[in-house]
Amino acid sequence: MPNAALPATPHAQPVHRLPGARRRTAALLAVDTAAWIGGFLTAAWTRFEFAMSAQMVTRVLVAGLIASAVFTALTIVHRRYQGRHPLGSLHEARALTAAMAGTALLLVIGVLPLATHPIPASTPPVGGAIALLLMLAVRSVHRHRRSRSLRPSTGSALPVLLFGLGSAGQSLLKAMVSDPRGKYLPVGLLDDDPEKRHLRLDGVPVLGGRPQIATAINQTGASTLILAIASAEPELIRQVRTATLEAGAGFKVLPPVRELVDHRISVADVRDLKITDLLGRPHAVANLGTRGAEVTGRRVLVTGAGGSIGSELCRQIMRANPGELMMLDRDESALHALQLSLTGRALLDGPELILADVRDAEGIARVVAERKPDIVFHAAALKHLTLLQRHPGEAIKTNVWGTLAVLSACRDVAQFVNISTDKAANPVSVLGYSKRITERLTAHTAAATDGTFLSVRFGNVLSSRGSVVTAFQAQIDAGLPITVTHPEVTRYLMTVQEAVHLVLQAAAIGRDGEALVLDMGNPVRIDDIARQLAAQAPGTHQIVYTGLRPGEKLHEDLIGTGEEDLRPLHPLISHVTVPPLDPIEASALDPFDDPAKVIERLAWLCDQPATFTSSPALLIPRSAHE
Repeated sequence: MPNAALPATPHAQPVHRLPGARRRTAALLAVDTAAWIGGFLTAAWTRFEFAMSAQMVTRVLVAGLIASAVFTALTIVHRRYQGRHPLGSLHEARALTAAMAGTALLLVIGVLPLATHPIPASTPPVGGAIALLLMLAVRSVHRHRRSRSLRPSTGSALPVLLFGLGSAGQSLLKAMVSDPRGKYLPVGLLDDDPEKRHLRLDGVPVLGGRPQIATAINQTGASTLILAIASAEPELIRQVRTATLEAGAGFKVLPPVRELVDHRISVADVRDLKITDLLGRPHAVANLGTRGAEVTGRRVLVTGAGGSIGSELCRQIMRANPGELMMLDRDESALHALQLSLTGRALLDGPELILADVRDAEGIARVVAERKPDIVFHAAALKHLTLLQRHPGEAIKTNVWGTLAVLSACRDVAQFVNISTDKAANPVSVLGYSKRITERLTAHTAAATDGTFLSVRFGNVLSSRGSVVTAFQAQIDAGLPITVTHPEVTRYLMTVQEAVHLVLQAAAIGRDGEALVLDMGNPVRIDDIARQLAAQAPGTHQIVYTGLRPGEKLHEDLIGTGEEDLRPLHPLISHVTVPPLDPIEASALDPFDDPAKVIERLAWLCDQPATFTSSPALLIPRSAHE
């Protein structure tokens, strides 16, 4: 391959490709000329019942050459004004048909007025049709050989079956058979639609549906089955996966539609099954309109940017092209990982990273005053229920006073979104109490300032740091029993993409002082998740029930007692009115008091009637002055 060593300059490419292009053009011209001559000879030969004189053969040959010249001229004109189509494509076939029809018409018009026809008048249309078939056949063979050359090698690629021949499955199939260096080679297709039986797509046969999975794996030697349905129901996933594993093959899936909205399906999208694929409910994020434009061109600050919610929030905001994205966190390692995931570099030298602690009221005020954000997403918080139950003073200092510090600093921003939790509805834990208080403090600020201040309330986020799924998976990997608090405990679950999508929705449709709640469908039994993870893992894993811990509910609430479920703007988003709480009440909390008394005071504060003062100075927590 001598060309491979040459530098790839703008001038080198045409020089080395031109001879090949000329040879291809010359070969096509020769093929088309031969097709016209052959078509005319065949048409005339059958017209004279296989008996032609030498003089007639000569006239037909000349007519074929003339037809070829006219056809070439028409195709050149078409390419000049309509462009050139890929060789062997449907568009090229249409162009060739039009040029053939035009050529035949011109020759018929030229022959008919003559008293003595030099060739039969039927020869141009019949011969043209035969010539077109010959030209298309040659191009089809060329396209087939080229397509075969683009397929992955049987020696390096894994033989796979694709289940599902909808738009996602067919897109994935085309991506696989057109990548010579691909790692998957489709050897068979499966679909439950009986209308698709015995079809061949891109040369790959359809071998049946769900009942034929084992037979297809044994027949083709496929090592893996890929479920290529981007909106598959959990029950279908479980059935196909079970049949695949029982047949001795591996199992992979395409991500759900919500993960594919930003790009075309490719082989790189194929991944292992996740527990989120088996939630047993539709994902609401797919039905929410994208509102990323609300942050486009705006100056955006995210507190707690290194956490699970904060980092995903930064990723989605980046895709919306903000004017500036400021990422604040007290964890320098989390900021390092975040910058690496966003830009592929982690030099920690950019102004977009802000190392600060929301407990430092003066520091936060200085950051906001200097950077002047338009929109603030407040995701910084302590979230582990059991730990906060033992150390309620820390919940006061971070969740309550930290929120007060940020609210005080952000009095002049246009929009402020406080990230809350479903545990703030009918709270019984320190985490729930502290987040309910932040909702009420946010509502107070909404009434005292000109900007839009609101909260967003959602359930447990799957696969976030410290979530139940990551805990179960760690126990499985370590060979330990899987610990579940109670066999009947349920939780509202959502993916991190759903959670962040709701937060961005809030910036667009949320109204002052309220809390937005996403309809997350039916709650999921945690015991079911544990059993599904255990079933996916090799070996056997014991499930141990430990009992509910202090502050834990058997079942969570999304809407608290006395709150009204109103959905004025979107059928999947509830708007809950939140009573304001005077920040002076929260500032009076004592985090160093006896833990039982601190918890009692937090619970008492949640139940206080709406209180309000218009003095912004009261938003500064007491700790900022100590």
